[in-house]
Amino acid sequence: MPDETAAKNYIIKTAKEAGFDVIRVTDPSGLEVNAAYFQQFLDKGHHGDMDWMREKTDRRSAPRVLWPDVKSIILLGMNYGPDQNPLDALTSKNIGNISVYARGKDYHDVVKKKLKQVARDLHNKFDADVKVFVDTAPVMEKPLAAKSGLGWQGKHTNLVSRDYGSWLFLGSIFTTLSLSPDPPETDHCGSCTKCLDICPTNAFPAPNQLDARRCISYLTIEYKGHIAEEFRKPMGNRIYGCDDCLAVCPWNKFAKKLDEPAYLPRPELIHPELGDLIELGDASFRQVFSGSPIKRIKRDYFIRNVLIAAGNSQNISLIPKIIKHLEDPAPIIRAMAVWALAQLCDVNEFDNLRKNHRSCETDQDVLIEWDR
Repeated sequence: MPDETAAKNYIIKTAKEAGFDVIRVTDPSGLEVNAAYFQQFLDKGHHGDMDWMREKTDRRSAPRVLWPDVKSIILLGMNYGPDQNPLDALTSKNIGNISVYARGKDYHDVVKKKLKQVARDLHNKFDADVKVFVDTAPVMEKPLAAKSGLGWQGKHTNLVSRDYGSWLFLGSIFTTLSLSPDPPETDHCGSCTKCLDICPTNAFPAPNQLDARRCISYLTIEYKGHIAEEFRKPMGNRIYGCDDCLAVCPWNKFAKKLDEPAYLPRPELIHPELGDLIELGDASFRQVFSGSPIKRIKRDYFIRNVLIAAGNSQNISLIPKIIKHLEDPAPIIRAMAVWALAQLCDVNEFDNLRKNHRSCETDQDVLIEWDR
């Protein structure tokens, strides 16, 4: 067996050369409290329509159920710190605000490629078995990262780092190699509640609890339905995700600007005009967001989000473009087009549109929007 300290130092060196900014090690035990919290989250229905979270809960709760041979878990973080405060763009009503993490290449692809590189080197050097995970398997990455000392889970349930603030992508390598675990990080939130107070939809019923059903990130990315009216105005110009609770954290004063080229924001995704986005068809949507995580939600739900932002924009020049969506094949788009027009049109103009379009509508959700 290799010397644990030497092996660990070698892995850290290899991971840093691959582009990871922070590397810590933990063992696969001791997640019982986190598993109990997760079960409460599910029991309250706070996961919304993310039914996949209920699957394989036993594997989430105990890494050895996922892989009985695992002896150590290496947690790795990649910095994606923005060069400007994401909150600044919320006042620009004519642009679509995209979460910082989605402005560059899909981090799943970037992190997984680098994880495989490190894991392959680890296997070749120490003849140890390895498995890599990036947010796509039943792994409790944030509790494991906190247990490893990479950061701590703030009151918004996200990971916070003293060195990188809120801006870390996480990945993990499970291995049969025995490595000495790092000590956990202590909680440094203190009495601060900025992340809870800033949430525009009150998605935190209590500190360290998230009701995803009220979270704008969930609503704009995961939710495949008609977004409830109570959330549309608070969404503002957020069309994909929400960074508010991350961006407001005081620990971001220590954050560093990203240096991974793959995460550099594409110019067209920094401050995209709603007038341009609203006209995207299926083919143009796939072309614009090729290689981006945004592509995963598909065009219909993206345009749903854009129409809500358009309705919040107070920009009446968008009305002709929105009217075109009254004939869209997707009921979810037609419904949000009606809502957006109700926000921007005067009473007479909206009544004329209702007379011309409502009578030929058959979808109940669209009719509800006409009759609100």
